[in-house]
Amino acid sequence: MVQRQLPNPAELLELMKFKKPELDGRKRRLDAALTVADLRAIAKRRTPKAAFDYTDGAAEGELSLARARQAFEDIEFHPGILRPAPDVDTSVQILGGPSALPFGIAPTGFTRLMQTEGEVAGASAAGAAGIPFTLSTLGTTSIEEVKRANPDGRNWFQLYVMKDRDISYGLARRAADAGFDTLMFTVDTPVAGARLRDKRNGFSIPPQLTLGTIINAIPRPWWWYDFLTTPKLEFASLSTTGGTVGELLDAAMDPTISYDDLEVIRALWPGKIVIKGVQNVEDSKRLVDLGVDGVILSNHGGRQLDRAPIPFHLLPHVVREVGADATVMIDTGIMNGADIVAAVALGAKFTLVGRAYLYGLMAGGREGVDRMIAILRAEIERTMRLLGVASLDELEPTHVTQLARLVPVGGARAYTGA
Repeated sequence: MVQRQLPNPAELLELMKFKKPELDGRKRRLDAALTVADLRAIAKRRTPKAAFDYTDGAAEGELSLARARQAFEDIEFHPGILRPAPDVDTSVQILGGPSALPFGIAPTGFTRLMQTEGEVAGASAAGAAGIPFTLSTLGTTSIEEVKRANPDGRNWFQLYVMKDRDISYGLARRAADAGFDTLMFTVDTPVAGARLRDKRNGFSIPPQLTLGTIINAIPRPWWWYDFLTTPKLEFASLSTTGGTVGELLDAAMDPTISYDDLEVIRALWPGKIVIKGVQNVEDSKRLVDLGVDGVILSNHGGRQLDRAPIPFHLLPHVVREVGADATVMIDTGIMNGADIVAAVALGAKFTLVGRAYLYGLMAGGREGVDRMIAILRAEIERTMRLLGVASLDELEPTHVTQLARLVPVGGARAYTGA
C-alpha cells in the first residue's frame, strides 16, 4: 500500500512555482517560436494576405519550392559515436571574410512591404550576429542607409541588369563606394515568373485597396498603422511604380542579358563577384573558367521557372566539378539549421536564407530577425553535436545520404550535363 499524507504547504510552494508573466507581447510571441515554421505561423497571423503571400508564394504550381524543401527533408544523417563535441565552432571564412555562422541573409525585394522595419532590421540583426546581409536591387532601403544600419558588418549587394544599364552600373558603383565587399549578380530573372498568388490577390506596388483587402486588414491594424505612418516606400532602381510585381519586373528587367554583361560588371566591380541563379553543371564550369569567385545554386526560391532543378540535389555534382576552384553556395528551401548542416556536409561553403528571414521580420521586426537567427544557430549547433563534429570543416559527404524520391529518367543528366 502507498502511504498517503496531507501535503505540506511549504513543499507545495517549492513544487508549484508559477512562471513570471511576460508583459511584452512581441517578446512573448517570439519566445514561443521554436522553429522557423512557428515564425511563419506568427507572420501569417500578423500580415495582410497579399503581403504574406508575396513572401510565402512561388511561381505557377509552386512545385519548385515544394520540391526544394522536400529534398532537405529527404536526407539521412550518419552520426559518429563516442566523439564528444561539447563546444562547436560554427564560423566560416567566406569570400575573403568571416561569418560567425554558415549562412547569411539573402536579397529580398520590396521588403518594407512585408514589415515596415525592412532591410534596416535585417542588416542590423545580421551585423549583430556576425553574418553577411545582402541588399537587393529591388530593396526598399538605400545602399547608404543599409551601411549605416550595419556599419561594421559585411554587406553584400545583389544586382539585376536593367534595361537601362546606367541604373544597374550606378547602383554597383554606389555599393562599392559604400564598402559593400561582394556583388551578387543574379542571372535567372530575364523576365518575371508567373507568381499566381500575387495575381489572385491583386498584389501591387503601391498596394491597391479593394473590399477584400480592407476586410483582411481589419484584424491587422498594426500593419496598416506602420505602413501609413512611416516614410514612403522608395525603390532605388525603379523610376515608376504602379502595377503587380511581375509587371514591374518585366518593365525593368532586360531579357537580353548575356555573358557580355558579366564582363562589363566584372570590370567595374572591385570586390568579390558571385553569380546567383546557376542551375546546371555546365554553366558552373563556364563561369568558373571565366574567373568568378563563386556560384550560388538557386532556382530563385521557386519564384521563376517552376519545375526548375532542385539546388540541393544539384550541389554534389557542381562541387565535384568546380568545388576546388570556386566557392559553391546554395539557397532555396532552407527552413532548418539541419538543412544548412546537410548542405555544408555535401560541399556548400555557405548558404543563404530568404523566406526564413522574412518570416522572422513579419513576426516581430528586428527582434523577429534576431529570433530567426537564434533558432537556426541552435539547430546548427545541436545537429553538429549529435553528428559528433566540432567544426564545419569536419563535416563530410559521409555524414549525409540524399534519399531518392525524384529520380531523373536516364540518370543524372540534368545535373552532370552528360
